[in-house]
Amino acid sequence: MSPAPSTKHQRVSSALHLIIGSFIKERRLGHLFAAPTDVVFSDISIVQPDMLFISNARASIITDKNIQGVPDLVIEILSETSRKTDEITKRKIYEMYGVCEYWIIDPELATVKVYQTTEKGYVRTSELSAEANESLNTPVFTGLSISLSELFD
Repeated sequence: MSPAPSTKHQRVSSALHLIIGSFIKERRLGHLFAAPTDVVFSDISIVQPDMLFISNARASIITDKNIQGVPDLVIEILSETSRKTDEITKRKIYEMYGVCEYWIIDPELATVKVYQTTEKGYVRTSELSAEANESLNTPVFTGLSISLSELFD
């Protein structure tokens, strides 16, 4: 059995779920899921992101058992044991299957890396820091601005 994520990881996860979840619910934009939720890309590519969003337009990929297809947004929150997997292996999987946007959140460094799909694959569109008092804005949630200093507080 693998160890549970750190409390810092879980605080960030909870805060993010509240912020994004409220925004989605108020605007009826779609569905937010937290780990553990299986995302099945193929028979051999099954992942469990820390968090994922599926818009109403793509809701048909949601089944009672798991997600059968590509989410609009995938979020991974780094921990000591997941850093390499999240930043290399999973990023390549999400890119290969066409996840539109991928966030890598680092609770230790209080940073967020945002990758977006282009014709040439993933491009890191931003690397934001709580120390620089930056906020995360995304076309996935137009009108939402997430203060990183509040997220990592």
